[in-house]
Amino acid sequence: MPELPETVSTNPAAGAVPAPAARPVARARRRRRVRLYGPLDPRIYFSVAVAAFVAMLLAWWLASSLNVTSDLFLPSPGRVWHRAIELARDGTLENATWASFRRISIGFLISTAFGLPIGILIGTYRIAEAAIEPPVDFIRYMPAVAFVPLSIVWLGVGESQKYMLIFIGTFFQQVLMVMDNVKRVPREYVDIGYTFGLRDVGVLLRIVLPASAPAIWDTLRITLGWAWTWLVVAELVAAPNGLGHMILTAQRYFETDTIFVGILTIGLLGLAMDQSMKLIGARLFRWAETRQG
Repeated sequence: MPELPETVSTNPAAGAVPAPAARPVARARRRRRVRLYGPLDPRIYFSVAVAAFVAMLLAWWLASSLNVTSDLFLPSPGRVWHRAIELARDGTLENATWASFRRISIGFLISTAFGLPIGILIGTYRIAEAAIEPPVDFIRYMPAVAFVPLSIVWLGVGESQKYMLIFIGTFFQQVLMVMDNVKRVPREYVDIGYTFGLRDVGVLLRIVLPASAPAIWDTLRITLGWAWTWLVVAELVAAPNGLGHMILTAQRYFETDTIFVGILTIGLLGLAMDQSMKLIGARLFRWAETRQG
């Protein structure tokens, strides 16, 4: 009798039922590893992230090696690296980095100290929303750059002017985003709190804030990037030091390698702060990650 293929069952009671092949199952499993909102192994995540940066560096090196443009406009990675070492040795890079980091930290904390409570207030009380949201929306559409001359006239070129510009560029968007985060708390949660006899303060502290905290933390991460943008604008216009001032000074003398050093330093600082907040948020709000997964 001829041999039956492996995909056919030899059980007479069950009949000839095709059995799933091993290879299609394996392929299906591999396809399911990458799906919408699917989990990803941290090692794979880190490897892909590093590979992306390596690809960017290789593209930069290739463009400079092929002389796509003049070395004056696109210095090579090696030249920028040597310039960074020179600036680090004479203390220029360290002083500029520390000045910018201090300004961004203080300015962002001031904006957050005002933005969080106001955003929570207008997100929970309609009367506060009616009184505050329209003026905030009105000012939000005014470009923060337009306030640079006024900030210099009002506060001079000292540190207060830098903090004010960071505040103007960050506060109004921050307020509206926090308001939206609070509004997205399911109304059923609030109703349950009132059912158990909680008052407004209790509902706010025990239900609204815990439920919206992960989204508010993500809002802070996003607005931190905007704060960096306005800090550099302030330092480009009027500042005795800082990374923005270093970039402006290098631009006057066509020192593009120094400009690249300043830009890359800002990017690395921003990446470090953003990833630090991401890790802190993952530890603080593990329950949110579990619920989403």
